[in-house]
Amino acid sequence: MFKKTNKDVQLDAFSGVPGMLSNRSFKQYNDARKWHNLFRHQVVNRIDESLFKVLFNESMGAPNAPISVLVGMMILKESFGWSDSQLFEQGRFNLLVRSALGLYNLNEEIPAASTYYLLRNKIHAYNKEHNDDLFERVFKKITEGQIKEFSVDGRSIRMDSKLIGSNIAVFSRYEIIHSTLILFYKSLEESRIKQIGKKLRIRLNEIADEESQKVVYRSTREEINRKIKELGELIYQVLRAVKDESNEYYHLLKRVFNEQYKVLDGNVVELRPKEEIQSHSVQSPHDPECAYRNKGDQKVKGYSVNITETNSQTSLNLITSVQVDKANVADTSFVESAVESTRELTGQPIEKVYADGAYQQPENDLIGENIDMVYTGIQGSTPRFELEMTIEGLRVIDTKTGELFIAQLSRKTCRSKQNSWYIEVDNERIYFKPKAIRASLLRRQLRERPPEELRKRNNVEATIYHLGHTLRKGKTKYRGLFKQKVWAICRSLWINLVRIVNYLNIKWENSPDGAESESFLLCKRSDIVPPCQMKKRLQSRILIQAIYLLVLKLSFAKLGMAHP
Repeated sequence: MFKKTNKDVQLDAFSGVPGMLSNRSFKQYNDARKWHNLFRHQVVNRIDESLFKVLFNESMGAPNAPISVLVGMMILKESFGWSDSQLFEQGRFNLLVRSALGLYNLNEEIPAASTYYLLRNKIHAYNKEHNDDLFERVFKKITEGQIKEFSVDGRSIRMDSKLIGSNIAVFSRYEIIHSTLILFYKSLEESRIKQIGKKLRIRLNEIADEESQKVVYRSTREEINRKIKELGELIYQVLRAVKDESNEYYHLLKRVFNEQYKVLDGNVVELRPKEEIQSHSVQSPHDPECAYRNKGDQKVKGYSVNITETNSQTSLNLITSVQVDKANVADTSFVESAVESTRELTGQPIEKVYADGAYQQPENDLIGENIDMVYTGIQGSTPRFELEMTIEGLRVIDTKTGELFIAQLSRKTCRSKQNSWYIEVDNERIYFKPKAIRASLLRRQLRERPPEELRKRNNVEATIYHLGHTLRKGKTKYRGLFKQKVWAICRSLWINLVRIVNYLNIKWENSPDGAESESFLLCKRSDIVPPCQMKKRLQSRILIQAIYLLVLKLSFAKLGMAHP
């Protein structure tokens, strides 16, 4: 039966860390303002372990380590950019890390690696089966508590996105097709392999012994094109011979074939031109969920992370929404869910949204009637004509000549879905659609906004920088959409904690008279032991140890033995 962890502090009389530290070390270890104490109070103790109850059997299953400690370890790993081995080393020997996880006694062991990996696998499998993200629910629970405690003002928000690369090698078309075919062939059971003809099996065994990277390296372009065509014909025959719907690699091979080839009349397999390959096509068989995107100078095979945070000049600002999707998904698709998620967490109406030009889309204007969408830029070059809808009609100003026009409403055809207007310039008709009118309105609003208001969005770029601070060459250590989202959530929880630490330190420094009392109140709210109580505990522990030694000495004397 699943049971929650008892989070009450239990200090051992002989192995408790505080009793073994010098005065200076003890003060730092027990300081309520230090990151390890605030991590335990603001993150670990806010983890709702009941969310993970669904991962365990009602009658027999139970976690053999505290869920809050395991999840805290996952967060710390991404916070510092550690490997798994570094995580366990820090957890065993770093007193501050142990304190952050709620391990105060030296004889307390951190969870075993098998327990840690088992929980991660269960969370991933549960998400895959039920489409329920337990980590996102943990993030919301933690952040909601922080928002309430620090009275975060969530009426104004800002957002930005970042492209992150998946942990995959850069594959050519031949490598993608070849690797997918081999993965499928090696995953087949013996009974399935027998369904393939002998001649076809011999050819597949020959291909399985080849390394796609070496084939590409030693072949000319013409030879590669010929080999790709041969692979397409081979895959077409294999898919017709073996239909294994329960095999995930069967569906992956079928997808790659449809993306890279097309079948003409007479069962003729033809390679698709590069121009027909979509950005959401398989970039690697080892991570079929990632997509390709070319954004400016950045070419990424991976995912897009969208971060939303509060934007207040007077209160603490926290990240309220973390969204992850394929790299080719437009930023505009993140806005509505980000606004709704922030509204749920803060319980406050959203009045302003600050975003760059990549987020502007007519659909986003309808998210809320009272929301002011502040775009700091508009995509595309500045057009020649300025448009404004007036009582007289569509007013058009030619910025090149300064000429003023009143556009005429064009006649609708059976294919027309919306109105359009036109003017005649140099014996040529120039048409304007509602999208162009809207863009002109946004540009006019952008010019009218004061510079200091437009600069309010800038700080979210610093958040994006901190989010990807631990990345190497813009890549994470993971593959798959869900794992990328867990990484982004862990990083965001750490960013929020650092902001809380800085916020409280500034607050205590500005009010030195109330710093000690406020620190004591924080200790009472958390599991940090106040210095006055800790001193009494240490005195009691010393007294107990002295009595124990005295009894031991008397016992040896009574037996006529020398005390060792």
